[in-house]
Order: sequence, then structure tokens, then C-alpha cells
Amino acid sequence: MVRTRFAPSPTGYLHIGGARTALFAWAYARRHRGKFFLRIEDTDLERSTEASVQAILDGMAWLGLESDRDYHSSGGMPMRQMARLDRYHEVAARLVEEGKAYLCYATKEELDAMREAQRARGEKPRYDGRWRPENARGRTPPAGVPPVIRFRSPDAGVVGWMDLVKGPIEIANSELDDLVILRADGVPTYNFGVVVDDLDMAITHVIRGDDHVNNTPRQINIYEALGAALPRFAHVPMILGADGERLSKRHGAVSVMQYKEDGYLPDAVVNFLARLGWSHGDDEIFSRERLVEWFDLEHISRSPAQFNPGKLAWLNGQYIKASDPERLAADVAPRIEATGGSVKVGPSLVEAVALLKDRALTLAELADAAMMFYGDVHPSDALLSEHVTDAVRPALRDLAESFARLDDWQADVIRAAFETALKQHKLKLPRLAIPVRVAVFGLTQTPSLYPVLALAGRERVVGRLRRYAA
Repeated sequence: MVRTRFAPSPTGYLHIGGARTALFAWAYARRHRGKFFLRIEDTDLERSTEASVQAILDGMAWLGLESDRDYHSSGGMPMRQMARLDRYHEVAARLVEEGKAYLCYATKEELDAMREAQRARGEKPRYDGRWRPENARGRTPPAGVPPVIRFRSPDAGVVGWMDLVKGPIEIANSELDDLVILRADGVPTYNFGVVVDDLDMAITHVIRGDDHVNNTPRQINIYEALGAALPRFAHVPMILGADGERLSKRHGAVSVMQYKEDGYLPDAVVNFLARLGWSHGDDEIFSRERLVEWFDLEHISRSPAQFNPGKLAWLNGQYIKASDPERLAADVAPRIEATGGSVKVGPSLVEAVALLKDRALTLAELADAAMMFYGDVHPSDALLSEHVTDAVRPALRDLAESFARLDDWQADVIRAAFETALKQHKLKLPRLAIPVRVAVFGLTQTPSLYPVLALAGRERVVGRLRRYAA
């Protein structure tokens, strides 16, 4: 069974790059009817926060990337490394006992001096193995210095793997020094903790960003020292901004939950993330069900993906356009209320959304547009003076009275009354339509005028035309 995981460090929010990695791991597991796990790697004690843990959980839930719960705690939380210290100590002790790891008493000052001397000689800074058992024979551990545990890296040969995205990768062991696997405070380092966790969770495929490529040979050596079978590795290229620079906040790499706040639909964001470095022919818009059906690792690009905020906005607009108005209304209502409008005093919000949704790229835009029906409309003096002129006021007055006498308040009836006013006053459509929009909605542009007036209601339309035509 395929078993994948997403293992973020809770040192900040879930950003776009992390979300894409999670999506790929989730989609691959679901494609193969396997399991996908969320794991919290919280060993960075200075930077890890509970707020960040919650932000990650919220982001994953909003995107609909549900994880299997095999390794969740009784309280429902995913596996967390700081709850597993005894397990890391057990495995590290085994490696020491088998001569595959050892205690190192080198102080920070010693290590700094060692690296400085290496740089001075033009050498690559690296641990020199001074506390390897054969080098430390006869030395007495210094008093008061708590040891770390270092993994004994192979001295010769190469470590390699067939990366499922990048192809064959091979690194000489001579490039690797003896890394710390357990700090003096008993907390595991990343490369050790991740191996123990992946072994205990029986992870079969490690899908992660290609910034981890340099960690992989160290992890493979630890797997082999433990006599464990290797998972398959797939390193996904990074995401760049439109300027070719590494993705940052200025490119839109904000919290996933910020996209929710800004009015993006989770299905649109998932669709967009899936297309960042992966493709299925020329298909641009597809459901998450179709993504699961299609997803593979062979079609992940080896080149960096490019983040395009405009493409995301366009895609979100397509999803809004195709969405059920009732669902959209439920999402839009709190946005209207939060900006001072009231959905209780206007027309059916479902009908308003159905009328407006084709022109909106985000829920925020849709809510702003709907305020024409649910908020206080106060046309600016500049708009009124420009469009509601003395030349057009007679036509507005006649139109208001004509509207007041209508037996039926429907778009086609409104259109007929409007056309009669145009003929009577010898006006082109824009000469009257724009002043009507300004007077009734405080805007110069709206969707098709007659359905908008019909939805706004006779009382409001007539009242506002009379007010500004006086």
C-alpha cells in the first residue's frame, strides 16, 4: 500500500509551497488507494508555536486535504515529534551500541575554531571526526560538557537513489561528515527524526520539495545503518515568482488562509496548485476527483514552477461562475454583513448572486458588487454632477412615474418602459442608462440594467429616481 506524508515544521503558517507539496503527497496516496498522513515536526523549540500548528491544521482542512488518522493522538492531533523523544533515544542508543554512532563532546567553541581553521586552509568546513572512537581512544570526556550523538557516516563509496522526479542522483560519501542525530538536550535533529518517523509510519513514498535533496543521502545512510528498506523519494522543484526569483510574500506566497480571507474558493486553489509543476495534457480546469484519477509523479516537471496570481484569480473566477448560487450566497452573506450591509433588507441574496457571479473573480468582489442591493447607496457629488444633469432630469422624472404605474415589475416590462422614455426624450441608451445607474446604485456600471432594476425592487428604484430627478 502506498503511504505518503506531509511533515511541516510549525514555525509559521501553511504557505503556497507547502500546500502544493501536501497536495501532491495527498493526491498520490489517494490515486493509489493508499494512505496520507499529516505529521508535525516540532523539534525547533525556539520557533515552533501552537498558533502555527493550528494554522497548518486550518489550512489543510480548508483545502480539503484530509489525512488518515492512524497516528493521531487520543485528542485527535497528528503525530508530533516532541511526544516521541523516548523513541528517538531508543534508536540512537541502538546505533551507538552497534558502533554506527558515537558520543561527541566537542564544544561549540571547539567546532567554531575547527571550521575557521579549515576555511583558512581553503577546505570545506566539516566535522573532523575527533570523537570517533578510534580517534578519541584514551581521551577522557571533559567534565560538564553534555555530549551529542553523531552518526558515523560511511568513509567511502557513494550513496544514490532513483528520484521519481529528478532521475538518478548520486553523491560521494566523502562529501558527508558525521552529522549530529541527537542534540545534547535529547532532541533529535531533522535528518534523524524524519527517518525514524518515516520508518515507524511505514512511509513508502517521500514526496517533498527539492530543497531536501541534500538531506536525502544522509537519510539513506541512516536507513541502511538501521537495516531498513528505503522509501521511494520524489523531490518537487521549487516555485518561483513571475520575476524568476524564489517565491516570497511579495509574489503572493502568503498564508493559505489569507486566500480564504481574500475570497478564493478552496477547489480553485487546489486546481491552481495542482498545475504548479504538474500537468495532464492541456487540461486547465478540473475537479479534485479528476486530479486524483489523473495524478502521477511522471508528469511533475523537473523545472521550477512559476506562480501567477493573475492565473489564480482567473481560475477562481471560473469556479465562481460555475458554482451554485445558494452555496455562494452562504459564503457572501457574512462578507456583506461585515462591511455594513444587511441581507435582510434587500432582495433574495441567491438571486443577486446568480445575477452578479459571472463578473466576479473572488468572493470579496462578489460581496462588494452585491452591496448595491444591501448597503446604503450615496452617489458622490462628482458622479451626480457629471451624469444626473439638468438635460436628463426630465427623462428621469418621467421614467420614475412610468415605473410607478407598471402593473408588473419584471425585466422585460421595465425594458419596454425604458425604451418608451428613450423615444419620448430622443435619447440614446447610455444617455439615460448611466444616470439611472448612478441614481439607483451609485455606480456607472452594473450587469444588464433591466434585470438589476427588477431585482432591486420597484419601491427602491422609483424612490431613488424621484430623489435625484427633482
